Amino acid sequence: MAYRKLGRTNKHRRSMLANLTRDLIMNERIETTETRAKETRKFVDKMISYGKSGSLVSRRKALAFFGNDNVVVKKVFDDLAQRYANRNGGYTRILKLNERRGDDALMVILELVEKDAE
Repeated sequence: MAYRKLGRTNKHRRSMLANLTRDLIMNERIETTETRAKETRKFVDKMISYGKSGSLVSRRKALAFFGNDNVVVKKVFDDLAQRYANRNGGYTRILKLNERRGDDALMVILELVEKDAE
């Protein structure tokens, strides 16, 4: 599978994408660059698919990805799995914003579709 290196080492890139995925799941909306958002959405889709399967193996894979963060895994398996039970993928949406002032990188909002109306 082809992926973007994002100018980082393997460990740094994996950690950054795990943190972006964690933030998106907990806040249901983040603002980041377009390339980071496109990479993050792959992991978010995978985590929600794990939650929908609901097996012990899936839960352990999600825990390993998030570094044993039980709060995030609980939200994925309990809340998001029921919310997207009738949806076959496409759990995120990218909304484009302006360019960032310092380096002219395109900024976007990455959010989960069908957000909670709180």
